[in-house]
Amino acid sequence: MAHATSTEPAGSLAPLALHGLSVEGVNQCVHCGLCLASCPTFALLGTEMDSPRGRIFLIKSLAEGRIALTDSTVNHLALCLDCRACETVCPAGVPYGRLIEAAKAEIERERPGGLVRQLFRRLNFGLLLTRPRALRLAAAGLRLYQATGLQALVRASGLVRLLPGTLPEWEALLPLLPPRAERAPLPPLIPAEGRRRARVAMLTGCVQSVVFGAHNRATARILARNGAEVVVPEGQGCCGALNAHGGDHDRAVEMAKRTIEVFEAARVEAVVVNTSGCGAHMKAYGELLAQDPAYAERARRFARCVQDIAECLTREPLRGPLRPVPMTVTYHDPCHVVHGQKIRKEPRQLLAQIPGLSVVDLKESDWCCGSAGIYNLTQPEMARRLLERKVNHVLATGAEAVVTANPGCILQIQAGLRERRSPMRVLHLVELLDRAYGGRAS
Repeated sequence: MAHATSTEPAGSLAPLALHGLSVEGVNQCVHCGLCLASCPTFALLGTEMDSPRGRIFLIKSLAEGRIALTDSTVNHLALCLDCRACETVCPAGVPYGRLIEAAKAEIERERPGGLVRQLFRRLNFGLLLTRPRALRLAAAGLRLYQATGLQALVRASGLVRLLPGTLPEWEALLPLLPPRAERAPLPPLIPAEGRRRARVAMLTGCVQSVVFGAHNRATARILARNGAEVVVPEGQGCCGALNAHGGDHDRAVEMAKRTIEVFEAARVEAVVVNTSGCGAHMKAYGELLAQDPAYAERARRFARCVQDIAECLTREPLRGPLRPVPMTVTYHDPCHVVHGQKIRKEPRQLLAQIPGLSVVDLKESDWCCGSAGIYNLTQPEMARRLLERKVNHVLATGAEAVVTANPGCILQIQAGLRERRSPMRVLHLVELLDRAYGGRAS
């Protein structure tokens, strides 16, 4: 758990690492405290060890072997959202996201938990996320559970409250699965409309492909409308973001390699992503595979090609004509767009081009909603507190809909609004753009 082994001469320090994963970045922290005001868990709890600065101290102490991985240490580290808001304000450029991922990987190695927890992780990280066919089969089963009315019966009868542990909270977050037609794969090639501007590949994702297939179809139509020839590589699957955020480092590495291989074969100018966590993770492949001689340069080259959908579409003005969309909306910044990818103005620039659309400001728009990958499943109490804070601000806008660009945020905020019995909708950015183009989202 302490320093990585080193072949350096005696007297020199070995690189600071946790089981080979570098945490040398902890030494960049100058403990100035500027991150404190931006950290959601510190804002709610007020304890130093639940701040970025405090967690950096814990990570450094673990790597140096000065403390053990006790229950208390695990709890403080596990409560981190990995929202990376601290990175946005850090004057020293501390790579906090990489540090907390290394720490969570250390937790999984040293403290994997009981049998039920291990089985749950193997089912999700080892089976569903790595095998698209298994994920589609699970989605079909969930669709049957919902379409037959069984889910409504379980909820109305109160049986869901009898589920053990945090399973009731998990069941409440289950997304409404679309019909089979919307879960069908996209065609391998969508030609550009009009003059071709670019040839791009599109990540269809894992959960995104079975839950939000309509978003993928809208994304492809918008790209084609704006002159992009869209390639949808066969054989693609999960990019590994959820695995990396959940401490499943080794499997995340393998999934990254597979993703690179599949998209390299497509021979495109850019890889477009409409899910913020995936985009931020894929842009970090260069760091993830930096120590692999066979993949280091390929990973860096691939990462430079990854573009968020908003980033891609704002390179030139949207092609018209755009129909009016007479609505009032507000915009929620997904953490891994605004903090992970440093994309803030681009989504708002796209919304500003839609005729008839009014956009009102959202207080703490870049504050985490509590979804944070699988955080709302592993830390439901803290996730609920963050969701309540977000929903209060959303409802205060008086908007008809809240717009965002990440499936986790959509599901989380939808659950919060549903609990308040609010009619406000949660829309992906591409849904509004598709509506302006007269697409199916209209």
